[in-house]
Amino acid sequence: MNDGFHGAKVMLFIGPRILVLRRDHTPGIPWPGGLDLPGGGREGCETPVECVIRETREEVGIALRRQDLIHVHRRQSAAGTSHFFAAHLPKHTEHDISFGNEGIGWWLMTPQAYVAHPDAIPPFAEIVRSYLANTKEKTGAEPQQPTPV
Repeated sequence: MNDGFHGAKVMLFIGPRILVLRRDHTPGIPWPGGLDLPGGGREGCETPVECVIRETREEVGIALRRQDLIHVHRRQSAAGTSHFFAAHLPKHTEHDISFGNEGIGWWLMTPQAYVAHPDAIPPFAEIVRSYLANTKEKTGAEPQQPTPV
């Protein structure tokens, strides 16, 4: 999975809702003001998992573990390759959220509300939509917290 990627994102489910961040308006930033998912750019020789764990801790104070992460998508864009993960954490985890210094704020919303929101970053909304459809198609139910192995 360490394929010269440039970043990683996570659909962070806190109970039935996902955590979204409102991007700031820094000049040159892609999708200024958009609703984003936690994650960001690679530092050094990080793997995609290491990148998304670090970025999530920096942005929202949540300490993900490797076993929390499900790799769901690899996206190729003009900027390079990005990896997308899903993590399903219990509802009480919302009390552990501590907003970092990137973006304007954070919200918990249903994934359906995110994909329908006009400010959702379009390719990320499509990845969330696809994940929900594939998960429901395979199990007949909404995504749940993974069972530890």
